[in-house]
Amino acid sequence: MKRLLPLTLLLALAPALAQPPAAAEPRFSSGWRFEQHGGAALYGALCAACHMPDGRGARGAAAYPALQGNPKLAATPYLLHMIVNGNKAMPGFGRQLSDEQVAAVASHVRQRFAGLDEAAARVTPEEVRALRPPPPPPANAASH
Repeated sequence: MKRLLPLTLLLALAPALAQPPAAAEPRFSSGWRFEQHGGAALYGALCAACHMPDGRGARGAAAYPALQGNPKLAATPYLLHMIVNGNKAMPGFGRQLSDEQVAAVASHVRQRFAGLDEAAARVTPEEVRALRPPPPPPANAASH
């Protein structure tokens, strides 16, 4: 009987083992830039440690505000400013994220925690680009 169990288990798993693995978002980034691109994966990599996976925030060594039900999330410029530039204890992620990544995580946060439907929650890369600070002039520009 004990010999049948492993064979039964193997036969049950055979269809799953025959499937190619689904392309998953990387869980960790390997360098200066974040490698995740989907809103949920970016939230998990950037935000969940402080704001918690359920968006309810936390109190302890510091206070991490709740995102769940936060009315400020309805204001796109507010949320984009927070993600790109940070504020007080929250670091800015603007240098590590592309406009597309900022738009993806902002859209995810607005839909999941602000209760907006998908269309209302959507943030575009163009909106992010418009709110980014202008790049500094080239170092040699002052000499001309």
